[in-house]
This record gives sequence, structure tokens and C-alpha cells, in this order.
Amino acid sequence: MRLMRFALLAGMALAASPALADDLREALTMAYASNPQLQAARAQQRAVDEGVPIARSSSLPSVSAGATYTEFLHTSGSSPLAPDRNLGFNVDVGMPLYAGGAIKNSIRAARTRVAAGQADLRATESGVFSQVVAAYMDVITGQAVVNLNRSNTRALGVNLQATRDRFEIGDLTRTDVAQSQSRFALAGGQTRSAEAQLISARERYIQVVGKAPVALQPPPPLPGLPDSVDAAVQTALDSNPDLVAARTRSKAAGFDTAVAGSGRLPTISVFTGADRSDYLGSNGVPGAAQSSTSAVAGIRASIPLFQGGLPAAQRRQAQAREGATLEQEIGIEREVIAATRSAYASWQAATSLITSSQTAVDAAALSLEGVRAENTVGNRTILDILNAEQELLNAQVQLVTAKRNAYVAGFNLLSAMGKAEARDLGLDGGPLYDPVTNYDRVKNIIWDWQSDPAPKPQSTRTVDTPAQDGSVINP
Repeated sequence: MRLMRFALLAGMALAASPALADDLREALTMAYASNPQLQAARAQQRAVDEGVPIARSSSLPSVSAGATYTEFLHTSGSSPLAPDRNLGFNVDVGMPLYAGGAIKNSIRAARTRVAAGQADLRATESGVFSQVVAAYMDVITGQAVVNLNRSNTRALGVNLQATRDRFEIGDLTRTDVAQSQSRFALAGGQTRSAEAQLISARERYIQVVGKAPVALQPPPPLPGLPDSVDAAVQTALDSNPDLVAARTRSKAAGFDTAVAGSGRLPTISVFTGADRSDYLGSNGVPGAAQSSTSAVAGIRASIPLFQGGLPAAQRRQAQAREGATLEQEIGIEREVIAATRSAYASWQAATSLITSSQTAVDAAALSLEGVRAENTVGNRTILDILNAEQELLNAQVQLVTAKRNAYVAGFNLLSAMGKAEARDLGLDGGPLYDPVTNYDRVKNIIWDWQSDPAPKPQSTRTVDTPAQDGSVINP
């Protein structure tokens, strides 16, 4: 793990950027601090944390107090000396001693769900990072494709002018000019389409990162990629957060079954209370007291004898739900295995495609040079040149796309393996968010009036971010 963090930090340091440039680590750090999807998941986990003190509250004493003021307006057959009013106070204290295991298993289920929620939070974090990486690479790729199309358009413009000049002197035909005009027009349309895709990529970047991209730097190499698909799958089975959450929820469902079964067992509790009644001087009986007090204490036991089949139905229902979680666990395991193998295959294929695409680019460039040379001696037509230029553009676009796909697939593979979270990437934007901190803070709170500050949004808004365009500033 330490080696993995060091490798990523070192790689990102190599991609040092100018003052106004962004690198991938900065984008990930900003998303970690301000992405609304991630902030909402953290807030949701804090709500899950409260399940533990809620469950524990049933095991603690309960204290209640009451006051009653009564005016006796009319009482049939009562003595005229009867009191006219009464002020009563009471305090009651109760505490369960035994609840058939319901409280104990409810607390266990709540704690287990906290652990499952923390795994869900890891999955959300990893998913957001995957979105950031994809958006980051889409912007870089979009800029490269726009530059390639613009370069191709400029080259076709030069070809068109040269074709017109040669037509004027009778060296070429009107057909050659029309072919050049057609390709030039198509190149302009392709350029505008590439610019639109770049705008979309930039807007997506703003959505997930929270700011407009500025001079994005090449990403660092990805550390920790597996040597084989089997190694990747084994790591995923051990660390994938979705699978960890599913396994933990299965355990929580087992505790829920135990809670449901407790409805058939006895309950025992202790209680005590004190009461005071004060007639406020209205008791007209000579010599009678104007107030009275009492105190009681005892043990209450209850055993259900017949409930119409309710506890049995509740237990069967809980068992069915537990069975559903077990099946869901296997289903998620299948998904994780399939996703990991698919990501590995995509990464391998894209990596191989980079090599073949580079070969294609080199060959297409050489071919274009040769076709142009042969055209000067009459062995090649203008259409041959146009086709060679299009083949070179296609190969170049395929190369930059393959580089993007390889990087994104590699990061998705790390995500499927459970190795693409902040703790793995060594983000340095401040202390990492630790969900255990909030859980430790709230799990033992028993004061009824304790409250957190009113919630405020933690993520940043992008409403003031200017609309993006397809411009590219070349170095």
C-alpha cells in the first residue's frame, strides 16, 4: 500500500504543471472535497451512524415526569367537603432487564449496518474518482482530437488552393478541385463536431470536479495494476467495497432474524415511581391532609402466550429477507468478478491498441509522404492524397482515443479491485474524511437535547462557471 501511494505521488510530481495548469491529483483532490455526490454519501452515512444510539436507547433507563392540575367542577353524590381542585406530580423510572435478545441483536444489527455503510461510502468515493479520471481524460482527448482535425483542415485547405492553382494552368481537372472541396468541407464539419464533443467533455469535468479545466497536464502512470486477471479477481473479492457491503448486510440481516424471534420470549423490567397530590387547601374535611405522597418500586415480567401467529410470521419474514441478502451477496460477487475481468480485458486491449495505433500512425504518415511525392511525377491522383490524409487523421484519432481508453480502463480496474480510493491515491488536500470519527462521536451519546448544527451544503456550485467552448490553446 505504501509503495502504491509513493508511486502515484512520484508519478504525479513528474507531471508538475505551470501556475495556471491542473493535474490529475488536483482534480481528484477538489472532487474529494467538494463533489455533491460524495458529500451526500457522507451525510447519509452519518445518518446510518445514528442507528446505533437509537438501538442502544432501548437498553437504557427511561425517566418521565408529569404534572396534572384538576378542577372538580361537579361530582354527583360527593360530600360538600370534598376537595375542589388537585395538583398532582409524578416521576416514573423504568429499565428493561431482559427482552428476549431483541435489544442486544438490534444493537448488533445497527453496528453491522454502520460497517456496511462505510463500505458503501468507499464505493461512492471510488466511483466519483472514476468519473473524475474519465472526465479528465475526455478533456485531454477532446483537445487532441480538435487539434488533429484543425491541422487536417488546414492541410486540406492548402491542398485545395494548390489544386485550384494547378487547375488554372491545366495540370488538373475540375473533378480534382471538386474532390478537394468536398474533403475540405467535410473536414470543417468534423472539426466542429470535435469541438462540440470537447465542450461536452469540459462541462462534464466541471460537473464532477467543480471548476473549469485549465491546461490539463498528462496523467501519471497508474500504480498497482495486476499482473494477471486472476490476481485482479482475487484482490477484488477481498477488497471491493460493494462486495464488502453486501457481505456485511447479510450479517446484519441475521441479527434482524434474531430480533424477530425474540417476540415469543418473556420480557422483564424494573420500575419505580413517586407521586404527590396537593388539594391546594380545598379539602374541606376537618383535620384531613391537604396533600399526599406515594412511592412504588417493582419488577414487571411479561410472557406472551398467544399473539395470533404474529411473532412466527415476523421471524419467517426476517428469514426470507436474510435469504434475499445472501442471494444478493452472490449476485454482487458475480458482478464484481465480471466487472473486474471486463476491466482487465479492456485495459489489455486498449494497451495493445496503443502499440498498433502508433504503428498505423507512423505508416500512414510515411504513406502520405510517399503519395505526395508520387503525385508530383504523375503516378498518384489528388484523390490518393486526400485518402492518405484521411487515413493519417483516422490513425491519429485512434491513437489518442486508445491512450484515453487504456488509462480509464486501468483506473476502472483499480476501482473494481477496491484500490482506487483516497487512502490508496495519497491525496494531499488535507486530512482525509474518516467516517469512523463521526461514529465514535455519536455512538455513546445519551443526552436527549444534544444536537448538531443545522446542515449546510459542503459541495461547491458551478452556476457561475462560464459556458465552455471548443477553443484549444496550443503550447
